[in-house]
Amino acid sequence: MQTKTAIVFGATSGIGKRLTEFLINDGYRVAITGRRKEKLEELKNNYPSQIISKQNDIQDIESVENVFNEIVSELGKIDLIIQSSGVGFTNTKLNWEKENTTLQTNVIGVTKLYNLAYLLFKKQGFGHLVGISSIASLRGNRFAPAYFASKAYQKAYLESLYIKTKSIPSKKVYITDIRPGFVDTAMALGDGIFWLTPLEKASKQIYSAIKRKKRVAYISKRWILIAWVLKIVPAKLLKLAT
Repeated sequence: MQTKTAIVFGATSGIGKRLTEFLINDGYRVAITGRRKEKLEELKNNYPSQIISKQNDIQDIESVENVFNEIVSELGKIDLIIQSSGVGFTNTKLNWEKENTTLQTNVIGVTKLYNLAYLLFKKQGFGHLVGISSIASLRGNRFAPAYFASKAYQKAYLESLYIKTKSIPSKKVYITDIRPGFVDTAMALGDGIFWLTPLEKASKQIYSAIKRKKRVAYISKRWILIAWVLKIVPAKLLKLAT
C-alpha cells in the first residue's frame, strides 16, 4: 500500500504543528513549512523518516510557488494539503502596517496556496484541500477589520473552489473549510476571550473533520450555535455588541 502524503503550511506551532503530529501517527509522510526554521527542524528531528521541512514565508509569493513545486517533486503525489498559516491583530486605530501584513498573509499568500493546491489536485484527479479560516469569516468586527475581512475572503474562495471541483470528472477532489472559534494559540485575539477552546481539543476535532472530508466544520462544535446567530443578527446589533 502506497504511503499517503500531506503538506502542512504553518506547521511550526499551534494547530498546524498538532495536525502534523496526528498525520505522522497515521502513517503519512508530511512536508512542513513555516517561517521559523528552528521550529521546523525541531519537529523534523522527532520524526526524521516521515518529515520533509521547507522554510517558507507565505508573504513571499515566488518562494511559496518554488517551495510548493519542490515538495511535489520530492513526494511525487500529494493526498492532502492543510493551510494553517495566518496572522491577526486587534487594530482599532487601523494601523496600516498591521492591516497590510494581515492582507498580504491571509489573502494574497493564502490565495496563492489555494490556487496551487487546486490546480495540482485537478491535474492529479484527486486530493483534499483544507483551509483553516475562522468563525470570524461570517461577519465584520470593529476591533480587527482586516482579520475578519480576510477570513471572509478565505471562506468565499474555498466555497468557490468547492464549486469548481464539480467539473473534475473523477469527483475525488475535496475542499474543507475549518472555522474555529477562539482557540488557545498565539492567534487568539484579545484578553478574557469567550469560549476559549484548548488547543488539544480543537486539534482533535479539526483532524476528525478532515478525516471525514467535511465540507465545513465549526471548532469547537458549540460554535455552530454562534454561527447561526451571527448569520441572522442585524449589523446594528453587532455595532452595539462588539
